[in-house]
Amino acid sequence: MSRHATTAGADADAAHLASLGYSYDATFRREMSFWGNVSLGFTYLSPIAGIYSMFAFSLGTAGAPMAWALVIALVGQFFVALVFAEVVSNYPVAGGVYPWSRRLWGRKWAWMNGWIYLVALVGTIAAVAYGAAPFIAAIVGGELDSGGTVLIALCALAVATLLNSLGTRALSFAALAGFSAEVIGSVIIGGYLLLFGRQHGFEVLFDSQGIGDAFSGGYFGAFAAAALIGCYAYYGFEANGDLAEEIKDPSAQVPKAMRMTLYVGGLACCLLVFPLVLAVPDFHAVARGEVTDPIALLLSEAFGPLYWVAMLVISIAFISCITSIQAATSRLIYSMSRDHFLPASNFLTKFNENRHVPQNALLVAVCLPAIIIVLSLKLEKALTAMIGFGTVGIYIGFQMVVLAALRARLLGWQPAGKFKLGAWALLVNLIALGWGIIAIVNILWPRETGGGWVEDWLLIMTLVGITLVGFIYMQVSGAWQGGSAPAGDAVRSTERSVNAANALSG
Repeated sequence: MSRHATTAGADADAAHLASLGYSYDATFRREMSFWGNVSLGFTYLSPIAGIYSMFAFSLGTAGAPMAWALVIALVGQFFVALVFAEVVSNYPVAGGVYPWSRRLWGRKWAWMNGWIYLVALVGTIAAVAYGAAPFIAAIVGGELDSGGTVLIALCALAVATLLNSLGTRALSFAALAGFSAEVIGSVIIGGYLLLFGRQHGFEVLFDSQGIGDAFSGGYFGAFAAAALIGCYAYYGFEANGDLAEEIKDPSAQVPKAMRMTLYVGGLACCLLVFPLVLAVPDFHAVARGEVTDPIALLLSEAFGPLYWVAMLVISIAFISCITSIQAATSRLIYSMSRDHFLPASNFLTKFNENRHVPQNALLVAVCLPAIIIVLSLKLEKALTAMIGFGTVGIYIGFQMVVLAALRARLLGWQPAGKFKLGAWALLVNLIALGWGIIAIVNILWPRETGGGWVEDWLLIMTLVGITLVGFIYMQVSGAWQGGSAPAGDAVRSTERSVNAANALSG
């Protein structure tokens, strides 16, 4: 590409950003490649981290057919990704769900979406860092107590923060490294188990063998609970849009990156979960709790002395996942602060002049998860609540955008980005909303945990509490009134464009 074409493209990106109400002053650098953006979304999605965290629970709850939950969730989330792709093509602004909600609906909707999503991301960072500890320790064959888990989790968080602090290009390279390690690891692990470790025929994928029949609600209830593995596996594609101001031609490139993230992520998930299921010798032993970590057992038997290599790949996947989620979180904090929606907004919008990174927003994105991790030593239930809220909060954040897009369409919004759904837009939007509501209800459903009603209803109570705190703060502080950037203008912009076109034609 010629220098003139590159300059023209940069000018077009700057002009588009300016038309959306934000002056381009080279605060961010558009140094992320297309595959760097895909890798960011993929490592946030992290098939290895998601599947390995939920595999034993899902298999023990519903047996081998639970693997199909990943296919169902992939299809549902693909409709959500299509809606997001159209929205981000229209509004390629840093921060993702917050600026999209701001333009599609308005300030209050944007504040509540930003608040819920921010708390969810902080909880998710803490959860992934905490979940990485056993795999990192396994590389050297170490045994972990609670203190050791916290220490390793904090170290993983520190490594992710260092990678993020080096700038967009370093983040892109780190994401690509994590992406490569995870894809190669998924192919090797899944391929080896399928070829040499398979203990069952493929027909077992349609036979629960009686596992889950005694679950509350029968096998349907068991499968719904086990399907949480699918809900946990397929978010992360929104991170492609969180860094929209750091990739060239984002109106065209980010929508493609979102779809590619799900294509590759879905393939990697299937390459892992189906061979893993077929390689587990005794499903009932997992259901009875006699085998609590079937993946570790399978890998140690399959790879023997090279077991530590598998643990290394898994550890890289977890750290890459932390890095990508933290990057998305810092951009969300920056985006909300740029519009003066958060306390200490002037502090949170400060940039590292050399690295072009929102350093203070990044500082918050490491300190808050670190506090949650440390508090887990004394308040284990608090960590459990935040980990649980991480997933449902992200899904609610997604569906607030999907609902806002549907509302805007019904009021006459006509997307003007480079990616459009055209005649299929309304149907795709409705399917995405229906899927999201089903997923949220499934995640929130108060299932029996054996810890009493408080534990059964803990996630719902956490959601209500966090939502109320955000709503009350919004009302009392007036934070939603901040910023001069347009809000709720999607329909009005369409009306202005139509009126202008009519005037010209007349």
